[in-house]
Order: sequence, then structure tokens, then C-alpha cells
Amino acid sequence: MADAASRLRSLAEQMLGAPLPVRIRAWDGSLAGPPDAPALVVRNRRALRRILFKPGELGLVRAWVSGDLEIEGDLYATLDALAGLVWERGEDARGLGEALRDPAVRAAARDLLKLAGPPIPPAPPREEVRRPRRRLHTRRTDRRAISHHYDVGNDFYEIVLGPSMVYSCAYWEDGGTLETAQRDKLELVCAKLGLREGQRLLDVGCGWGSMAIHAAREHGVSVVGVTLSQEQAAYARKRVADEGLTDRVEIRVQDYRDVTNGPFDAISSIGMAEHVGAERYLEYARQLYGLLKPGGRLLNHQIGRRPQRDESAYEVDQFIDAYVFPDGELAPIGTTVTQLERAGFEVRDVESLREHYNRTLRRWVTNLEGDWDRAVRLTSPGRARVWRLYMAASALAFEHNRIGVNQVLAVRTPESGASGLPLRTRTWNT
Repeated sequence: MADAASRLRSLAEQMLGAPLPVRIRAWDGSLAGPPDAPALVVRNRRALRRILFKPGELGLVRAWVSGDLEIEGDLYATLDALAGLVWERGEDARGLGEALRDPAVRAAARDLLKLAGPPIPPAPPREEVRRPRRRLHTRRTDRRAISHHYDVGNDFYEIVLGPSMVYSCAYWEDGGTLETAQRDKLELVCAKLGLREGQRLLDVGCGWGSMAIHAAREHGVSVVGVTLSQEQAAYARKRVADEGLTDRVEIRVQDYRDVTNGPFDAISSIGMAEHVGAERYLEYARQLYGLLKPGGRLLNHQIGRRPQRDESAYEVDQFIDAYVFPDGELAPIGTTVTQLERAGFEVRDVESLREHYNRTLRRWVTNLEGDWDRAVRLTSPGRARVWRLYMAASALAFEHNRIGVNQVLAVRTPESGASGLPLRTRTWNT
């Protein structure tokens, strides 16, 4: 009888209809596949049961988060090799039903069932979000979703993000550090908003307070920062106090829909709009429009996806929804611009920072891996594995243009038509 690795590899190739670009290392010590390829380590039979009972991405992710499945070798190279077979098969992919019409595949499937052990589905890892079906993006469900992602622990995020504590795409120059690149991103936002001393800024989804502190300290503005995360707010308030900026910066635990003390001269929304949801996006845009003075500016910094031929077929990524950003949704940049314009904004500039996010994510992964044992102690082995996989896979997605990130500068242009922007707006990049 063939060893476990050879049997697993044969089945995978028959099911996928293509050669497997990685080696398989099985729990019995056997190894099969190209000698120079990275290895997918199947540590126990439970990994097979996870995949059998939840075929596709979610089963693989459950096996990874639980530690039943490992990657031996270059994480990025392995994910890149697997992406074309598992995550990007497209409409012409060979489905499970079609594959099982082949007698050889049926025989291999029966063999795999025997190999997997008792036909009892393993419980999902405790890091997986468990919830009944419900209406999305109410104030209550948004609070829960934000808490799942951001209330992991400030100490954990200090490991990943470094001293800047900015959880969004940095703005890189060759040879720069993560801290200088994040500072440059914050300054880029301030420049696009045209912040001047004495103005009022609303920072929607203020995180750990980095944008609010930078704008108040460097540009003399008064800032209201809002977040739904209790842990973020506590951390941000302490930073504000340590900087001596309590007279200029107010951090609130508040839904953006409940902000009423406008008008503001400018609004920054950096990495927050992904949580809004498609059905709420126009409401989001109208709310921010109503909070701005005539002539006020909005800088919306948001991850976007490629458009689909049939937009009604869009589905949220199972891994991201179950483990990372519950209820998060991505929209094409064209949809975002259209919704902002429907709300009344004049969109004046769109800048893609896609390549900048790939580099940022790789630095975050390096930070996490460099202090792995402490990160595990602060959270859990499963949670640390979730973040490592999500950030590495996201880095590749940005690198290969499967997703992007864009800064959209929009103005509440008054009836006179005077936008208040210079004729050459891109002077902020010089």
C-alpha cells in the first residue's frame, strides 16, 4: 500500500485536475512531490476530516488555524502556488461533482475516507465567529464585528504594527522604515485635506489615535476621533494625554451614524469603510457629507476589489468573514466613487496605493514572526495563525492585483462651484 503522502497527493491531483505544485508531508513521515517545492504538512488525520466535512477554503483554513495543517518552507511561495488551484479556479474549474464521475477519483475518495479515520466532523476552532443569520450592519452587529477584530489586545497589535500603531497601508519610499512610511501616509492625508490651524477634523474609525494625534500636533487642528472598539479608545486616550493634546483631541466610542456635532472642515476615513457594507454605503456617504461644511473635504482610504462580470454573484471571502473581518465587504473603486457622488460629493482625486500595501503587510508579517512566542501568549496559537495567514495572503493579493487600495479625495462643493482646491492638486506628492 502506498504511503499516506503519496495517496494524498494522488487524490488531490485527481480532484483538481492539475499537478499539485507543492510537496505533501504526512503524519507518518512520508513525503511526496517535487523535491525543491515547499511542503504542505498534514500533521494528523483530523486535518483530512476538516477538509472532507467542509470542502474548499474554509476546511483548509480550519485545519491551518487548529494547527492540523502546516506549511514547511516559504509561506508566500506556498500560498502563491496554491492560490491558482484553491482560490482562483474561476468559472471553468473542475467541480467536485464532475470529478466524482471519474471511477478513479471515486476510488481515491473512498480511500481518503478510510484514511481520514472516524467519520465525525471536528468542531471548528474557537477563533471562528459563530453566529446565527441576522441582518448585517446594524449598530449592534457592527459593534460585535469590530470587537472581534480590534479587541484582540493592544499589546498584540503593538507587536504587529510597531510603534506607529497605524493599521492601514503605509506610504513608502525606497529604504524607508515602516514607522517613517506610516508617518508619511498620515502627512499625505493631512496634505490632501489641506488641514490648517484652527480647523476641525473628524477621524472616522480612529483606531489607536495615530491620525488624530498627528493632525493635532503637526497641523494645529482640533480632532474628534470615533471608534467602536473600547480597547482602541482606551489606548488612544492615553496616547493623547501623553502627548499633552487633550485640549485638541477627543476620542469617543461612538458609531459614525451617531455623530451630530458638525460641521467639520475635514473628515478622514482611513481603512474604516470596508466595514460599512454595500447596503449601508450610501447612508455612510450621506452622513459624512452632512457633517462637512460647504467646501469641506473627505479623504476616504479604502480597500477595493476587482469588479465581477456579474456583481450579484459577489460573495465575501469565507476565511475573512469567519476569522478576520466579520461582515466586511469590498467594493470596486468605481462603485465607491459612484456612491460618494450620489451623496452629493464632488470626487476630485483618486490615487491607488496598491503596491504600498503589499510592502506594508510583509513588514507586519515579519513583526509577528519575529515575536511569535509572545504573540501566542497574548492571544492564542490559533489567533496568531489567523493573523499570519491573513496578512501573508493579503500581501499576495495586493501584489497580484486581485485587490487594491485607493485614496479618494472628495469635496462638499458649494453651489458657487468653488471647490477650494488648487489647480494642480498633486503638489502634495512632491
